[in-house]
Amino acid sequence: MNNQTIPGKVGSFIRRLTFWKAVFILIVAAGVYATIVRFTFGLGAATHLSDSFPWGLWIGFDVLCGVGLAAGGFVVAAAVYIFHLDDYKAIARPAILTAFLGYVLVVVALLFDLGRPWNIWHPLVMWNPHSVMFEVAWCVMLYTTVLALEFSPMLLERLKMHKAVEIVHRIIIPLVILGVMLSSLHQSSLGSLYLIMPEKVYPLWYTGNLPFLFFLSAIAVGPAMVIIESFLSYRAYHREIEMHILSRLGKVTAVALAVYLVLRVEDMINYHLGAYLLTFNLEGLLYWAEIIVGVITPIIMLAIPKIRASKQGLFYSAVFVVSGFVLNRMDVSITSLVRHYGVNYFPSWMEISITVMIVALGFAGFALASKYLAVFPEESQSKAHVHPGVYEIVVLDGDVQPRRARVGN
Repeated sequence: MNNQTIPGKVGSFIRRLTFWKAVFILIVAAGVYATIVRFTFGLGAATHLSDSFPWGLWIGFDVLCGVGLAAGGFVVAAAVYIFHLDDYKAIARPAILTAFLGYVLVVVALLFDLGRPWNIWHPLVMWNPHSVMFEVAWCVMLYTTVLALEFSPMLLERLKMHKAVEIVHRIIIPLVILGVMLSSLHQSSLGSLYLIMPEKVYPLWYTGNLPFLFFLSAIAVGPAMVIIESFLSYRAYHREIEMHILSRLGKVTAVALAVYLVLRVEDMINYHLGAYLLTFNLEGLLYWAEIIVGVITPIIMLAIPKIRASKQGLFYSAVFVVSGFVLNRMDVSITSLVRHYGVNYFPSWMEISITVMIVALGFAGFALASKYLAVFPEESQSKAHVHPGVYEIVVLDGDVQPRRARVGN
């Protein structure tokens, strides 16, 4: 072997190494080390979890948040295949891909959190129909399977398996209907997990409306995630943003958040939470933060037509929605319980590094799929058949719509 071969390859690798690639490598390296520690020495060596407080970051963020953030898949799929809103087809595949990756990574996160991860298959044969967790486990398994089938045409087209693609297209509507049912069930059931512990959950977050609140927040955050994903794809791959579609998604998010806010206010009144709302301890401050940052602020922003007509405006509105959603799920799963158990839980750096690694792998998976699969098939068609600048985005009656523009001589 030529002595210059290896140094030459190293130099070529370094020249291709960008800032974000270097960050990704460091994140994965730290996550792999933490993974080795966790599966070699157990949960006690890698986490700050205990018998008194067994659910931490990996349940609160990786599972509760991960499932909700993937809700864009069933929202957009329902709009396209059930309600026949064909305008949304341009974002259907990216939304389904995001949902599929999200659910796969939720399963990966569960493998880290389970004390005996090799027993993850037990709900398949050990049935307990009276358990909310049993229902969630089955819905997640079945919906992940549905998402895999909805995602499969992207892969089958790459493999030129056209007959298989036709078969999937024939059953896509029943698949989407099944997916909507399953996703709706377990989105709400995640909230039901906390209904059985009224004496443990801090009063600001305990309510009989928890299943409805979890479902509504998923409906709101799903379109917000699609907006963020579209904006990041626009920045990274220089793809056009379907502004008239994303503006409508912004309206869906605003309406869902408005209904969500009404339920939260109703809970404040019915559960007599005034004293807790005016007690500015950690729980009170975090409660107000999630309401102001994640609900009121994006409702106001998305009610303004100029913001919905702006790429940056929609993006930052969606970031507020996602931030409030994550804060709420973390509050319900961690903040609301620590006072009762008398613990001072904060995740270890290994818990954090594994979570960040899982998120980074999700971004990497989306990037690879976008590069090698037809995730954005409409883009090539539009470039082939539409003159640049033929359409422009205008605001009519407070809505963003495409309009045929004049093409110069």
